[in-house]
Amino acid sequence: MLNRRILRVKAFQNLYAYEQCKASNFNLAKDQIREAFQPDLNSMEVQDKGQLKRDAAKAIEIFTNNLNKDILETDNVGNQKIVQEVKHALNYYHNANRKDFEFLSKNMITSAERLPQLYLFAIKILLAFSEHVAAEGDRKRKFTQEKIKMTQGELNLAHNKILDKIRNSAEFKSACIRHMVDLEDLELEIKEWFRDYVKPLESYQEYIKIDNPSLEEDFEIADDILKKVIFKVDAILNFFSEKDLNWTENKSIVRSLASKVLKNVKDNFEIEGEVLPEIALNWEEDKEFFQNIFNLTVQNDDDNKDLIAKRTQNWDIERIAQTDKIILSMAITEMKNFPSIPVKVSINEYIDISKNYSTPKSKQFVNGLLDVLSKELTESGQIRKSGRGLLDNK
Repeated sequence: MLNRRILRVKAFQNLYAYEQCKASNFNLAKDQIREAFQPDLNSMEVQDKGQLKRDAAKAIEIFTNNLNKDILETDNVGNQKIVQEVKHALNYYHNANRKDFEFLSKNMITSAERLPQLYLFAIKILLAFSEHVAAEGDRKRKFTQEKIKMTQGELNLAHNKILDKIRNSAEFKSACIRHMVDLEDLELEIKEWFRDYVKPLESYQEYIKIDNPSLEEDFEIADDILKKVIFKVDAILNFFSEKDLNWTENKSIVRSLASKVLKNVKDNFEIEGEVLPEIALNWEEDKEFFQNIFNLTVQNDDDNKDLIAKRTQNWDIERIAQTDKIILSMAITEMKNFPSIPVKVSINEYIDISKNYSTPKSKQFVNGLLDVLSKELTESGQIRKSGRGLLDNK
């Protein structure tokens, strides 16, 4: 399946989506309040539009101040309509957030479990291009009056050593069957994609001029087609997006996994059976980690933000990039709630996420703040590590 670095990224993406949902629900709830205090166009009575506007503003203020409180504090507001509309808005906001949380929590597992299928499809398309070249060679020899001698270069992709090893791998075949990866319905598309996008590729034209490509050259052309055709051409990207509603978020991860397959074959070419990278061995255990890091970050977000705010007194917490706040909250959650994961591992993982998914200055900001927080939380006993080699971890 997937390694924990990828799962952290997926959890981060879904936490970001959840924050966007909450912001949208917040604005919709305020719109409901404003709508409730609009003049009644069917009423024959004179209405004080100014007072209605002030009542709406007061209701929105009370609503905003009570978002995270268990008991509604109305500051002795005598206007019962204000109290009623605040209650309605709070009820809408929390119910909408709960539905979004449940959807994202469930969807992220489904989306993660689909990633192996997607990267296997990418490799399968690469193999299909290779097989198309071989089939074209056979066709030319079979259907021409004179036997045409194909040059070695024209058949290089058909004999590509990296792709041959993947094609003949029992591990790869088993994975494709298990994840239902089949391109039988794409025969025509494969021909068109090869003709329109692979063949014109400058690196491919250089590749077919080589009489006997090295393993490195075979790897380079396969990787080039993967990056410049399979993960770049709209027609092929549409194929993936039809299979995955989360393709926009998953594309970079799938591309990385597919590239890792090729590199794994090159680096372990002489080792029998080494084809697919060791992406994860214990999915049930990793799935539990995945669900917990998402759920616990949401549950502890207010406490985590208080911790962050206390250590960034020169910064308004609202001015910190949303992505940085999520990354920091995830890191604090992981350090406090996962005793078997070393603190340094957690910090390094979230610094890495900040480099790829946040602002240019996030790496230094996240690194510095997590270093300070990890020491303080360890000294206060809120971070307690257990397991071999972890009791003394700081």
